[in-house]
Amino acid sequence: MSHLRAQTDECFILVKAQPHRSSKYYETVCCAGIGRDGKWRRQYPVPFRILASEQKFERWRWISYRYSTSKADTRKESQKVLPESITPGTKLKPAEAVHFLNPLIRNSLDEANSLGESLAMVRPRDFDFRWKRKSDGKLTIETRKHAELANQLSFLDETARPLDPCPYEFRVRWHDQEGTYKHHICDDWETAQAFRSFRRLYGEADGLEKLKSKYEDYFERGLAFAFSTHRRRNVTFGTRNQWLMVGMIRLDKSAQPDLFL
Repeated sequence: MSHLRAQTDECFILVKAQPHRSSKYYETVCCAGIGRDGKWRRQYPVPFRILASEQKFERWRWISYRYSTSKADTRKESQKVLPESITPGTKLKPAEAVHFLNPLIRNSLDEANSLGESLAMVRPRDFDFRWKRKSDGKLTIETRKHAELANQLSFLDETARPLDPCPYEFRVRWHDQEGTYKHHICDDWETAQAFRSFRRLYGEADGLEKLKSKYEDYFERGLAFAFSTHRRRNVTFGTRNQWLMVGMIRLDKSAQPDLFL
């Protein structure tokens, strides 16, 4: 990426998908959120685990960074980030973001398609949170790949450790606001991390039930699903959009004063 062509931007982070292996960028995380203009941004690739400690960020935090466009990803929301330029800023509580984020809620993914969007949030009319344990073979393969990746990362960061793969796939069955039934695998990193925390506190079986209860509580208060189109299965590549669930976000329905603009 040419530093001379790089632009500066800010984004309020809503999405951090689970880390995935990339042959070019080692291990990357797809992040996304909302700019100061109220429009979606997608930051990729973010080599999150080898960022400097002071650069790491979480959901509900503003970040500033430099970026350029990518010939390989022509989705209008996508930004090719200079990782060394990432600077975390102010963190806000979920309730403080409602007024800013609610205008981005769509009734369905079909509505997002009609608007030409490749990032979207939809409130479920109902939902059923489930999990399925990965096969021993799949976990073995994932563990080996992350171990190989840690060896690569160690050349860049001596503290790099293999990522412990989540032993479960988390699945959601739901209806959108138009009544259409949907089902997705959730690729939200925060969901996987919440499971790990509950497992440490309550054990595996009770930890899963606690995780389910957490999202059922979110649904009662206000829950939004965040989606991104697949990088190579979307209308810019001449195919129908394949929507991936990349976040389950607590987002209260009641409006709050606008603290962003």
